[in-house]
Amino acid sequence: MEKNLDAFFNPKTVAVIGASADAGKVGHIIFKNFAEEGFAGKVYPVNPHPAPVLGHKPVKSVLEIPEEVDLAVIVTPAKTVPKILAECGQKKVKSVVIISSGFKEIGKEGAKLENQLKELTQKYRLSVIGPNCLGVYDTNTEVDTLFLPAYRMGRPQKGNVAFVTQSGAFGSVILDWAAQEGFGVSKFVSYGNAVDVDEIDLMNYLHKDEGTKVIVMYLEGANRAKELISAGREISKSKPILCLKAGSSMRGMQATQSHTGSLAGADEIYSAAFKQAGIIRVANIEEMFDYSRALATQPPMPGNKIAIITDGGGFGVMATDYAEQNNLVVQETSEQTKKKMMKCTLPFATLKNPVDLTGSASGAMYRCSIEACMQDQNIDGLLVILLFQPPNIESDVVQHVIELRAKYKKPMVVCSAGGQYTEIHRDILERSGIPTYPTPDRAIKALAVLNKYAQIKSRKA
Repeated sequence: MEKNLDAFFNPKTVAVIGASADAGKVGHIIFKNFAEEGFAGKVYPVNPHPAPVLGHKPVKSVLEIPEEVDLAVIVTPAKTVPKILAECGQKKVKSVVIISSGFKEIGKEGAKLENQLKELTQKYRLSVIGPNCLGVYDTNTEVDTLFLPAYRMGRPQKGNVAFVTQSGAFGSVILDWAAQEGFGVSKFVSYGNAVDVDEIDLMNYLHKDEGTKVIVMYLEGANRAKELISAGREISKSKPILCLKAGSSMRGMQATQSHTGSLAGADEIYSAAFKQAGIIRVANIEEMFDYSRALATQPPMPGNKIAIITDGGGFGVMATDYAEQNNLVVQETSEQTKKKMMKCTLPFATLKNPVDLTGSASGAMYRCSIEACMQDQNIDGLLVILLFQPPNIESDVVQHVIELRAKYKKPMVVCSAGGQYTEIHRDILERSGIPTYPTPDRAIKALAVLNKYAQIKSRKA
């Protein structure tokens, strides 16, 4: 039975248990997130000490709050958490995030405390994320249980990629990078030790979330392997799932046990399970972001035949090599396509695939060549290598690429390498929904993942 997790992301009333008047305390930061940073609902500080928190008088217990509580955020020492969780159960709080650490990740004594949390969760039928986590960040509702202030860890803009992570530290870095790079996020969840809500519950919820197009996970271990496979099979019919699985080495598995208390298991088993489930495994953070960009902005690529258009011959050759390594075919352009390009390119341009417009290329030549390849039915996707160093390439080429991407439904990615001038134009392309990469290998791998997801979808149709 799927859990209803909506109160975690759309609460009307929130209680921050452990809210503090001390600006250096975690409870102060979390309370401030709700009270001053855009959350539209009510927020109550809960603390037995009477000192006001940002002008709000605290109540001593969640039981004293005079209305229904949708979300409670617990940020108190581990030994106090079972009593507080029981009070949340008595209050019939809909959802609870336990930020506090000091449970099974520290050994036997912590495991005993965590077992108490499990018993209370079952007794009161609570929905609980954590313990030992960052909790929830939703860019639409401004729910923000992250205890890291915005000046240390940026909050990303609205987007359609959801992140689910066992590791809070990993998640904080991902959010900070996403904010810096202008990468949009729909929802973020750090679920820690998973005393109740785990990655499968979150996958199922995000499957139905209209604001999420791509689901990305950081996973150290899973306790419900069969459910992971069945959930993945169903979800990947309509949404791609990417997973960065850590703990692949023996020492890595041991580190996982001490980090979140997860049992990592043999890496080969996870790889096989992901394949069955239609979950796309990524090798590192770079692939995670690169593939997310492509899947969030481009349609799946049913075939593996691509065209490469470049103003730098060497980059075109490298991209052709990488294409072959990634099971993509640099398809010969049709005679009709060549004739279209001949009308607008220079006599010494190479119109075979890869199409080399040479260092004398202009924005108009790019537009004509891209459009011709978009119209070629034998080509499934495009890699546009756009180097801004040649003298005839002006900023208008960016608008040409954006307009053609909107006009045609074929997937297209861009490779642009260079310094500050290139970065300015690359940023415009990215913010217009065109994934743009600094090297041809990364761009090719992004096209390849669009083809891989198309195969996953067709297998499950």
